[in-house]
Amino acid sequence: MKKALFPGSFDPFTNGHLDMVERAAKMFDEVIIGVFVNTSKKHLFTVDEKVTLITQAVRHLPNVKVYHQENQLTVEIANELAVQTIIRGIRSVKDFEYERDIAQMNHHLNQEIETVFLLAKQEYSHVSSSLLKEVLHFGGDVSDYLPTVINEALAGKRENDGL
Repeated sequence: MKKALFPGSFDPFTNGHLDMVERAAKMFDEVIIGVFVNTSKKHLFTVDEKVTLITQAVRHLPNVKVYHQENQLTVEIANELAVQTIIRGIRSVKDFEYERDIAQMNHHLNQEIETVFLLAKQEYSHVSSSLLKEVLHFGGDVSDYLPTVINEALAGKRENDGL
């Protein structure tokens, strides 16, 4: 059974992320979306909210699961989950250089795990969660870049939390 891990902070989970998961789900028997914590980023959603929302966004993909862990290296999680491949998305040359370095370190830490890069589709190549958060902060509309369930949750946060 070929299993892959798609790790990230996913805050928010975008249509670009969803596209990567849908494409990976065609290549692997099982894809695990790893919702991890990035301590250097300000979060819109709690880990539990992200897990729930992402699970709803991928419910049409029977071979996709959502998992979260906050205190381990990605390669340690991959090893525990018996995953052979880490999936990473590449939007630009800048992303490639950053992701290449991480992939090489992960390979140093565990030579049994490979990283596969998927190129972002053109319509998502300029989109990042950080950029969307910035646009949201100033009241901009990012709904074209989010799965419906995520967009609805953000609308609720705007009303309740003054986002």
